[in-house]
Amino acid sequence: MTQPRISLSTNAAPVDPAPIQAALQQVAKRIVGQEQMVERLLVGLLTGGHVLLEGVPGLAKTLAVRTLAETVRASFSRIQFTPDLLPADVVGTLIFDQKSQEFRVRKGPVFAHIVLADEINRAPAKVQSALLEAMQERQVTIGGTTFPLPEPFLVLATQNPIENEGTYPLPEAQLDRFLLKVRVSYPTREQEREVLMRMSSGDPIAVDPVLDPAGLLAARRAVGEVYVDQKLVDYMVDLVRATRDPAVAGCADLRPLIAFGASPRASLALAQTARAHAFLRGRGYVVPEDVKAMAPDVLRHRVILTFEAEAEEMDADQVVGRILEAVPTP
Repeated sequence: MTQPRISLSTNAAPVDPAPIQAALQQVAKRIVGQEQMVERLLVGLLTGGHVLLEGVPGLAKTLAVRTLAETVRASFSRIQFTPDLLPADVVGTLIFDQKSQEFRVRKGPVFAHIVLADEINRAPAKVQSALLEAMQERQVTIGGTTFPLPEPFLVLATQNPIENEGTYPLPEAQLDRFLLKVRVSYPTREQEREVLMRMSSGDPIAVDPVLDPAGLLAARRAVGEVYVDQKLVDYMVDLVRATRDPAVAGCADLRPLIAFGASPRASLALAQTARAHAFLRGRGYVVPEDVKAMAPDVLRHRVILTFEAEAEEMDADQVVGRILEAVPTP
């Protein structure tokens, strides 16, 4: 993914999040609650980073992604991942044209602005690897020829955390390609009541397209100019380094629980997402609260825990929370 330069100038860029906020309002017509999930999807759009949504079935993950694609006026494709899926079903293949007696390329569903990879952990490793090139290089190779993917290009994937039968857990190398891993929770009682009021009739709720790909790319450039102070750069570096050596943050007791900490890619992701978080709030500069808000979603899938952590019933969110508490806020 393209990494924007971290601005160290003191001139904050002008920020106009109105078109993005309009998209948020359109999504809210169909999605009740789940504000954090929808906002994280927008962060992915604003940074060009892929997003992995994890939650039990029925929490509107697929509906949120589809609705967002409609508001952006972008091409959209949905791939239902299953154990019998082949790489060609995702990226495309060569087919023989009997009329011309030649092979021609049939592009797969990955050739879209927004790709929903539904239940991504149900596909075998070879399919996941085919998607890996598309996610990282923004291109795919079919029959020895490389084809660029449309811009903007975004993979929004979902997975079910409670069912392991027939699943293939994503390898760490592919998990690291996701900018964010977002955990989707149940709605509150009032939100669930509102869902029934809106959706039980079965009538579709219309949303209006308020963005186009060109406007989205312009918003990305604006996000790339959001000011990040040098102290916050150091703060983000300290947070990520503390996942590798928690003793530097005064959390030496966490060291036996962490097998591998986050890589420098996490530092870049933290800077990108903190900028987008500030942009969505109409600010041209990042504050510590932006970093703290995005850190769990950026780090939870990049911190690999040991068996000792599992024995102590510690998860990555708890480890990241301890580090956020321990590292001094500038």
